Amino acid sequence: MTQGEHAPNAADLVLARDRLLGRGRAGSAGASGGHRLSPPALREALADLHEFWLTAHAAQAGIGGRGEGVALLAVGGLGRRELVPYADLDLVLVHDGRKPVADVAERLWYPLWNAGVGLDHSVRTVGEALEVAGTDLRVALGLLDARHMAGDAEIGVRLARAARDSWRAGARKRLGELLESVRKRWARAGEVAHWVEPDLKHGRGGLRDLGVLDALAVAQLVDRPGEDVQAARTLLLDTRTELRRVVGRPRDVLRPQDGDEVASALGLGDRFALVRALSGAGRTVAYAVDVALRAVSSAQPQRRVLGVLRRAPERRPLADGVVLHAGEVVLARDAEPGKDPGLLLRVAAAAVRTGHPIAPAALSRLGETAPELRAPWPAEVRQDLVALLGAGEGLTDVVEALDRTGLWARLFPEWGAVRDLPPRDMAHIWTVDRHLVRTTVNAARRVTSVSRPDLLLLGALLHDIGKGRDADHSVVGAALATQVGHRLGLSKQDVDTLAAVVRHHLLLPHTATRRDIDDPATAERMAETLDRDPVLLDILHALAEADSLATGPGVWTDWKAALVGDLVRKTRAAMAGEPLPDGVPLAADKRALAESTAASGKPDVLVAGTRPATVTIATVDRPGVLSRAAGVLALNSLEVHAATMGAHAGVAVGVFTVTPRFGSMPDPSLLREQFARAVAGTLPLAEQLAAKERDYGGVAADPPEPRVLWFDHEAGSPDVVVMELRCADRIGLLHSVADALEGRGVDVRWARVATLGGSVVDSFGIPKGAGPGWRRAIENAVLRACG
Repeated sequence: MTQGEHAPNAADLVLARDRLLGRGRAGSAGASGGHRLSPPALREALADLHEFWLTAHAAQAGIGGRGEGVALLAVGGLGRRELVPYADLDLVLVHDGRKPVADVAERLWYPLWNAGVGLDHSVRTVGEALEVAGTDLRVALGLLDARHMAGDAEIGVRLARAARDSWRAGARKRLGELLESVRKRWARAGEVAHWVEPDLKHGRGGLRDLGVLDALAVAQLVDRPGEDVQAARTLLLDTRTELRRVVGRPRDVLRPQDGDEVASALGLGDRFALVRALSGAGRTVAYAVDVALRAVSSAQPQRRVLGVLRRAPERRPLADGVVLHAGEVVLARDAEPGKDPGLLLRVAAAAVRTGHPIAPAALSRLGETAPELRAPWPAEVRQDLVALLGAGEGLTDVVEALDRTGLWARLFPEWGAVRDLPPRDMAHIWTVDRHLVRTTVNAARRVTSVSRPDLLLLGALLHDIGKGRDADHSVVGAALATQVGHRLGLSKQDVDTLAAVVRHHLLLPHTATRRDIDDPATAERMAETLDRDPVLLDILHALAEADSLATGPGVWTDWKAALVGDLVRKTRAAMAGEPLPDGVPLAADKRALAESTAASGKPDVLVAGTRPATVTIATVDRPGVLSRAAGVLALNSLEVHAATMGAHAGVAVGVFTVTPRFGSMPDPSLLREQFARAVAGTLPLAEQLAAKERDYGGVAADPPEPRVLWFDHEAGSPDVVVMELRCADRIGLLHSVADALEGRGVDVRWARVATLGGSVVDSFGIPKGAGPGWRRAIENAVLRACG
């Protein structure tokens, strides 16, 4: 820069950045004359832009050249020239201590702050930087990417070389610290490979893990990553680049609502194709990191003790043909994988049971020589499989290792359709294959509750195996389970039971949360559906809990567990031919509430319990009781799970099962006062609920299309039909729908509300109507109420 020239200001930097991202002034073509830059080209352009600005501004700020003892270094993404949109600039101003640099630093940093550019900065001498790196692992790893930007190149290069030399010399001593840091990050951020909303940077198998691999390679503890890892790096970087370009701000978690646009930009079709590609990349990186960390942890130099070389680690037998050596599960010296069809499963089970990983060499040898298991499997091999599935928490990592090396597909060829498959509903947090494994881990904790633990474990592993195909996954899954059962050598009766487990794995939770389980006909219908088989009923009960726990947080609640348990007890009684009560009469406290309300003529409210709580409302019978009660509960942030309407002594009695969305239950006197005003028509429910939706968020920006379904034979009573509404959840939804039904003169007998992530399935037991247009009129009213 010649004298008299001025460096571009930070506002110009931001404007130029936004134009590169296609966010310039209206009418501007953006970068490259209207051509959209590819993700690698965009990162390169962003690095060039920021490097140009920093170089020019450094000279203006007073950072001299050769011999001046001050230099500006870039670390992080800019240091690696992998700068993604809206990334913070990681900068180090290094000096030799001969002259003050505070003013120089301020002139460099403040323009960036004022322009809103994210900045992570430090000012240190070479010695100070190395001292901090010696105690702060994040700084030590960051300096490995240090690259000279401006000023005295000699001091900048000196720091970069010294940081690398220091890391290379002391890396082995810091492996424990590194491993602890990695595990804490994984616990916070989850996995790229199997989470529905993967954290591309911090998740297991993400970009931070690639930094760990690079750091180990710099220390010469492992080889440089291979081509498969480099390909995974490119996909992760490109996805992170496009995600930030799409959302227009810093973000590293890929959400489903952004997936389609990002996928389209990357030429991957839709978000499901993108998530499957990312899952494969995350698996590749996670496996490479696992192998690298194990390798460097076990490769400790042998020491001499009293002049004698320490003995090599012993080989401890774990199972026939399986031993533990140097912290890994390996094959015994005399093992013959080609002649031992059960060896693979014994190796896997030993790894789960002991918590030690399978050695890569053992996996490779099994992959090359283990024979295909012929159908039907020998009984002892089938027992090895059950032992593996029931071994507990370590099953997740072992299945992952087998699947990466193609060994799991040898056992279950049907697995290919669900591998890395993202789920279609928002309640799930895992990909389908990981969900199946997590369900099996959960089922292993419940094997003592069933008479056939082997069928429970197999059912858990296969219950969603039918997903990823254009048909009902329960029906497809039952056919596939039959196929697997025959291959495993199960008896015909066991094959039929396994298929029924997969076919009906949703029956208990769906019936308990969407139908009137107090109606004796519900339990009788359940018993008939399950062929009056108590063994199947118990397996489905255990699987319902295991499946829900593996779906996501909040899916299996105390309320849901109680409902399912109650349904199971009633179904078991129906199977045994025991008489069932004809409906459930009002409890004594609720009858007393109704009688006191009839005497006073004033609405009343009774609250019992906390999470969940039972709220009973009573008022002189009149239209609109359900909608008004639901509206009052919604105003007080109470999530309704179930509602039953009845009558006693001329009083309408509504019993609601609720859970506070936030905090604790409101004061009963407040509910009583608001309900009385709602009944009197002096509480503007619609207006206040609309305001609450504005304050706390309403329906999602891109909600699923609402649907209304009818079930003629699932209400129990012949004069009652079940109407099921499936739509996006929002505050006050039950109030709006109940109001729409009441507006059509419909008397709601009972309601069940099942919340699944951001959507709900609301079921209503209503009297059957007459005329061909009756259902259509109700459907239209309900769909309008969905908003």
